[in-house]
Amino acid sequence: MHPKPETRRLLWRCRRGTKELDVLLDRYLQRSFNTASSAELQLLERLLALPDEALASYLFGHERPADPALAALAQRIARYHA
Repeated sequence: MHPKPETRRLLWRCRRGTKELDVLLDRYLQRSFNTASSAELQLLERLLALPDEALASYLFGHERPADPALAALAQRIARYHA
């Protein structure tokens, strides 16, 4: 079964060039994509538009986004960090 175009696009955007971010984002997307609402996917697009330094800082709990919705998503994604 081939992934949908939007899944492939998001998977591509999850490739950030650092192993930790790549693994974390890939785990989240693989496990959550089928159940994520369109609003959550749009929020993920916004999160992925951030620079790598900010994204890593949010996902690894060093900082918190000012936007409460982005902060909640970053926290959900961070749960996949093992």
